[in-house]
Amino acid sequence: MRLTIEDLSVRYGGTTALAGLGLSAMPGEVLGVIGPNGSGKSSLVKAVAGLVAHGGRILRGADDGAAARIGYMPQDTSTRAALTVLEAVLLGRLGSLGLRVKPDDLAMARAVLDELDLGRLAGRYLGELSGGQRQLVFLAQALAAEPKLLLLDEPISALDIRHQLGVMQTVRRLTHERRLTTVVVLHDLNIAARFADRIAVICAGRLIRHGRPAEVIEPETVATVFGVEAAMSAAPDGSLVVTPLRAVTAAAPMDGGAPEAAPHRPPAAPPPGAVIRNGR
Repeated sequence: MRLTIEDLSVRYGGTTALAGLGLSAMPGEVLGVIGPNGSGKSSLVKAVAGLVAHGGRILRGADDGAAARIGYMPQDTSTRAALTVLEAVLLGRLGSLGLRVKPDDLAMARAVLDELDLGRLAGRYLGELSGGQRQLVFLAQALAAEPKLLLLDEPISALDIRHQLGVMQTVRRLTHERRLTTVVVLHDLNIAARFADRIAVICAGRLIRHGRPAEVIEPETVATVFGVEAAMSAAPDGSLVVTPLRAVTAAAPMDGGAPEAAPHRPPAAPPPGAVIRNGR
């Protein structure tokens, strides 16, 4: 499912969260959305999910009127619902729970739990889980719907490094295998550079850069948008590595305006012997 966003705007009362944003994502592509706190990343995902009022157009697929299966994982995964892990995942697949569940639906829910190493928690209640475990359950809930469009708002923020890598490996693999269109909000620039096919940089509600990781995550953009001086290098497998050096004065104003986009320059040369393959 191709996702096309045209002139998107979101307001909360007198506060503008997004203004004039245009963006697209293709099937089989992980689109990473990065930007400083309060830049509008969550508002973007909520607008695409249909959870907040917005201006502009959001087109899903060739026929925008066709029903689209969307898997959405919110940033806030706290819940008071008295559901077990298995019930929560089934709810994501079925939309509501009845007295009987079809064997195929039950098998799919258990398969998703196993894929995320959650099978042992199937009978536990959500309120008994750690924040990281609950985050994985909500990811499983989003995947259980077998979506064509997968929207993930900071899906790894509460996870340890092993589970961060494992989750992003799974998201990237399923996106490519199932030809999903995946939009994922991330804070870690190295995770974004390693697992996203394309990156959208948002600041003060506006799109600043959009392209392949090695084209977008470069010193001037990182300094302008995040207020951080950083060095770029390459990992042994060719993935971009961002090393933050020091905080600097960000060019992004605090009054809701967007900074001027940094001029494009080729990414910094990797260290001797390293190779960046296909911009990754």
